[in-house]
Amino acid sequence: RRALRIAAGSEAPDLLLRGGHVVNVLTGELERANVAVADGRIVGVGDYDAGLEMVDLDGAYLAPSFIDGHIHTESSLLWLPEFARAVVPHGTGAVVTDPHEIANVAGLAGFNAFVDASHGLPLGVHFTVPSCVPASPYETAGAELSAADIAVGMSNPSVVGLGEMMNFPSVLRGEADAYAKIQVAHGRRDGHAPGLRGRAVDAYVLSGMSSDHEATTFDEGLDKLRRGLTLMLREGSSARNLLALLPLVTDASYPRCCFASDDRDCSTLLHDGHMDATLRMAVAAGLDPVRAIRLATFNVADYWQLERVGALTPGYWANLVVLDDLRDFRVRSVYFQGQLVARDGVALFEAVRDVPTVLRDTMHVAPLTREHLWLDPADARVAVGVIDRQIVTRLLDVEPTVVDGAAVADPARELLKLVCVERHRATGNVGVGYLHGFGLQRGALASSIAHDAHNIIAVGANDDDLLAAIARVVEMQGGLVAVADGKTLAELALPIAGLLSDQSLESTAGAYTHLEAVAAQLGSTLHSPFGLLAFMALSVIPAARVTDQGFVRL
Repeated sequence: RRALRIAAGSEAPDLLLRGGHVVNVLTGELERANVAVADGRIVGVGDYDAGLEMVDLDGAYLAPSFIDGHIHTESSLLWLPEFARAVVPHGTGAVVTDPHEIANVAGLAGFNAFVDASHGLPLGVHFTVPSCVPASPYETAGAELSAADIAVGMSNPSVVGLGEMMNFPSVLRGEADAYAKIQVAHGRRDGHAPGLRGRAVDAYVLSGMSSDHEATTFDEGLDKLRRGLTLMLREGSSARNLLALLPLVTDASYPRCCFASDDRDCSTLLHDGHMDATLRMAVAAGLDPVRAIRLATFNVADYWQLERVGALTPGYWANLVVLDDLRDFRVRSVYFQGQLVARDGVALFEAVRDVPTVLRDTMHVAPLTREHLWLDPADARVAVGVIDRQIVTRLLDVEPTVVDGAAVADPARELLKLVCVERHRATGNVGVGYLHGFGLQRGALASSIAHDAHNIIAVGANDDDLLAAIARVVEMQGGLVAVADGKTLAELALPIAGLLSDQSLESTAGAYTHLEAVAAQLGSTLHSPFGLLAFMALSVIPAARVTDQGFVRL
C-alpha cells in the first residue's frame, strides 16, 4: 500500500534518483526520467520530484546492474565475499555461478559452503548444481556427485538450474548416468558443447540442454542459435570469444543472446573489470549500447528466470548502476536493493573471510620422485598443442627428443613436459606427456588449479624444476608457483581447497600479476600462462589433455 501511495505521488519514496537518462532495456530507449525507490524496490519511473533522500545524477545514465550469465567464481582465486568486493564496484549486481571447481574438491559440502558464504552479500548469487563431478572418468577428482546428490542440491532455494553438462559425449551417447542427472534437475539446464555442429547439436538439444557458452566461431554459434539454444557470448580471462560471435547478435536473434565471463581471474577483475569490460568491448566493436546492456541484464535474467531483476521498472529490485557514459562504461555508483554499495570503483562494504574447515587441508599427495616423470618415447609421439586465448587444444604428431632411453623436454623445439599429479587421495597417479606452444624456455610452473578435477598440473623445461615446483605447491596446501634452477621465483598460496586465496583482492591480484610476469620472463609468450595451464588437464575439451590418468585424446 505504501508503494502504491508513492507511485501515485501522495507519499515520498525513500530514495529519488533524478536528472539522469534511464536505460530502458525493455524498449531500447533512453528515457529522461526520475526513479523512485522504496523498501529496496523501484516504485516509479517518471516525473517524481521529491524523496526522503535525493541524488542528482547530473545527466548520467541509470541502468540495471549487470548480471554474469555463467561464471565459476572460483576462477577469480578469491573467497566468495572477496569476489563480491571485486565485482560490485564494476556494476555487477548478480551472477549465475556453477561452483563445480569447489565441488570437485569437496563435493556437496563445498557447494553448501559457497551457498552459505553468499548470504548477506550486496550481490545476487544464484547457483546451478554441478552436473559433472568429476567431469569425466578420465580424471580423478576429490568427490563425486551422483544424480541423488544433485537432487539434494536442487532443493536449495538459491539454485536456478543444472550446471553445465560438460560430459557432452556421454549425453550424445545417451548414457544412463548423464540422463539420470538431467532428469532430476529443475529450471534451466546449462549446456557445454564445444565444437558441436549439425546433427550433434540436434541431439544435444534433444537431451534438454537450453544454453551454450562454448561456441568459438560464427558458424558454430549460428548452428546453436538455429536449434534453440540461448547463446552466451563468452569473454573471460582465458577463453575470449566475444568478437568472433558478436555478428550473431542481430535484430532477430538478440533476445536469445547474453554475455558471460565463465572464468575471470582476480588481476583481470581488478585492472580491467567484469561485465563493464565486456560492454566496453562490445560497444567498441559496433553493438548498440542499450542493446549491449540488455545482453548483460534483462536477457540473462529472462533466461535464468531470475525474479524482479534485470530492468528498471516498478516492482523490480532497485539493483542499479550509475554510468558516466555508454562508451567507456565508467561506473560512478552502484545500488543493491536501494542501498549504495559502491562509489567510484570502491566497495562500501567489508568482505568477511571466515572459511569453513572442510575447505582447508585438502592436499593429499603420495611421494613423488624423478621416476614418476619418466616419459616413454613410444608414448611421446603426440603432444598437446596450446592455442593462445582459447581452452581448446590441438593433437599434434611430434618426434620426441630422447636421452638415455627417455623422452625429455626440449625447449628449443617447444617440447615441454606436462605433468598431472593426483592430489586428493594420495593414489600416486601421475600423468606425463608433451606440451607444445607454451613457450617456456627454462624453469617450471605448477598449479593446484587444474580444471576440473583440480589435481596438480605442471609444465617445465626440466625434471628437477618440475619436482621442485610441485613440492612447493604441496607445502603451501595449494597454490601457484614459478621455479627456475631449483629456486622459487614467485608464488601465490591458495589454502582454500587449493583453489582460493584467503587474502584480499589487491594482495591476491598483485601476486598473480607477478607470477604471470615471471612466467613471461621464463619465456612464455602466452597471454595468460597460468590461466591457460589450468585448462591443460580438462578432459572434456578437445582435442588433447594430460590428466593424472595419462594422455587423453578427444
